[in-house]
Amino acid sequence: MSLYKYLKFGTVEAGTDEAGRGCLAGPVTAAAVILPEDFKLELLNDSKQLSEKTREKLRPMIEAQAISFSYTHLEPLIIDKINILNASIQAMQESIMKLTPIPEYIIVDGNRFKPLNNIPYSCIIKGDSKYMSIAAASVLAKTYRDDYMNQIHEEFPMYNWKKNKGYPTKEHREAIAKYGITKYHRLSFRLLPEQLKLDF
Repeated sequence: MSLYKYLKFGTVEAGTDEAGRGCLAGPVTAAAVILPEDFKLELLNDSKQLSEKTREKLRPMIEAQAISFSYTHLEPLIIDKINILNASIQAMQESIMKLTPIPEYIIVDGNRFKPLNNIPYSCIIKGDSKYMSIAAASVLAKTYRDDYMNQIHEEFPMYNWKKNKGYPTKEHREAIAKYGITKYHRLSFRLLPEQLKLDF
């Protein structure tokens, strides 16, 4: 299915999306993108539908063609303090505010957002597989978050974040049970199933 370019033609429209919402470790990362009218990128789709190699290939192409793009990492401390939904929305809002120009309309992947400086917006379920700017934001959010997880993997290789990216895989949970937690883990998340208890 080909993606739509804009929801509101004739306005400066930004698409935004986040990555890492369901992870046990690492930040939630959001990106926002404003694309030009002549934007073309055949391979572009929801980042979850693309291979890691394709996402890596797409990122510089998106950045080269975009009018403006930005991304934001929000750390586990903030996630634990305000909860993951609020942190996801805050990361998207911060990314939007870094764009130049500030958009006149925002399209958001998913069903939740909060008003931002009176800029009108629409929440679009599965927006990353419907609109180019949201798909582009999903690729940026995912690749910048993956880079971050690869980096902190070097610090704590026993959790294998290079592979699981902080998601709750069996291997990740076994490592938490064995080695405990790090400063990158989200304490407000259920890090281990009931049968495995964690001593803080």
